[in-house]
Formats: sequence, C-alpha cells, structure tokens
Amino acid sequence: MRIFLTGITLFILIVSICSAEEVTERPDWKHFFDEVNVTGTIVISDERQNARKIWTLDGERSGRRFIPASTFKIPHALMALETGVVRDEFQVFKWDKTRRMFEAWNQDQNLRSSMRHSAVWVYQNFAKEIPEGKAAEYLRNIHYGNADASGGNDGYWLDGNLKISAREQISFLRKLYRNELPFQQAHQRLVKDIIILEAGRDWILRGKTGSNGSLGWWVGWVERPDGAVFAALNIDTPHGMDDLPKREAIARSILKSIEALP
Repeated sequence: MRIFLTGITLFILIVSICSAEEVTERPDWKHFFDEVNVTGTIVISDERQNARKIWTLDGERSGRRFIPASTFKIPHALMALETGVVRDEFQVFKWDKTRRMFEAWNQDQNLRSSMRHSAVWVYQNFAKEIPEGKAAEYLRNIHYGNADASGGNDGYWLDGNLKISAREQISFLRKLYRNELPFQQAHQRLVKDIIILEAGRDWILRGKTGSNGSLGWWVGWVERPDGAVFAALNIDTPHGMDDLPKREAIARSILKSIEALP
C-alpha cells in the first residue's frame, strides 16, 4: 500500500508541475507545415528576458512519443564520452569499407564529423560497447522519453522501443543547455559545441535532425544574449527523402517569425 500511495503522490506531483507551465496553442503556425504539404507538430519554449513562454502546434501530438531516430545522437554522444567509449572529439573511428547510402558515411569519422554527417554506423558501434542495461540506466537518469534501450535491428533509437515526445525533447535540451544533465560538464560542453549549425554576431543555432523513414525530427535551440529559445519538431514523411529538408526549414521559419533567428 505504501508503494501505491507513493506512486499516486508522484503522479499528482508530476501533473502539478506540468500544469504550472502554461502552453499556448498556435494554430497560425499550421501554414508553415501546409506550405510544404506535411503534417506535424512543433513545441517552442522561449526563455528570453527571464521569462518562459511555451507555444505549440497540435498539443496532442506534441505529447505523443515517437522513435527519436538520429536526434538520439545527442544523448548517445554524451553516454559514449561518459563511459570512455569515446576519448575526445579527435578520436578516429575507422570506416569498415562497407558502402552505405550516404557518401559522407563512407570514410573515417570522429565525433564531430559523425554528428555532422549523422553517420549511423559510428553510433551503432557505440551501442555495441555500451550494454543495454547501462544505456537504460543513463536514459532513466536523464528522463529521456520511455528510457527503453531495447529492440531494433538497426538500433533501439532507430527501429527499436525507445520513444520520446517533442515536449520531452525540450526538457532534455533545456538541461543540456544549462549543463544540468548527470554527465561531466566538459562532456556536455563538447556535445553542445559539435551540434552548432550556424552563428551570427549575437546568436548561435544548435540542432540535430532525425529520420526513421516515416517520421522526421528537428530539435535544437537558439542562444541569444537575453536567453535561449528551444524548439522540437516532428513531421510525417510519406515522401521519404523528399520530405527531409522540410524539417529544418519549418523550424527556422517559425524561429524567424518570433525573431529568435534573424
């Protein structure tokens, strides 16, 4: 009975915390998706000027969990660094001479290039060296989706049982931005550095895409002098590769519409 009551108390606490954050629906953002003929959701957490405004398109979908695909390379890199599977950003991972679908994958990689090119085989090798139980422990500690590091022929984050929602992606990114994850601060800083996409005089854009064939992700944030703006988007990709450029394009358009990007 004590365990049951504790569970009920925890559930009420979680609901209370979530309810404290007011989320505003933005149906006007639908046109960004309609213009490129895709269906999806986005969550924006604007934390500029010491305030937090949370907006979403399709609140129901934003709370639904999907396979994280290559957005998982962000926590996966942290896990690899923390376990010593990866020493630093300069360690070379030798290509096994197997020809893969993207030419950029068919070469030696390091941590930075494997993130930039989203080289799946590098992270599949990480998974071989980080036992499933250890990976699940890390996932539970960082509250990453359902924290299920099991299943899948290509990887538990690609076609296995790991699932995460757009809202949970935002929560994870916030902690990484503030170096609040249970990893060494140096490792968090390194991973943040290797996901930089673009920078201007007073802003930095960091992010990562992901796709499993039927779903596409873009997650990241913009850093500005007055605070950060976080974004997590997922879309259905019925047209496969043709739909993939739309992920970042939609995210950038919405970030520009709220003046987070120039």
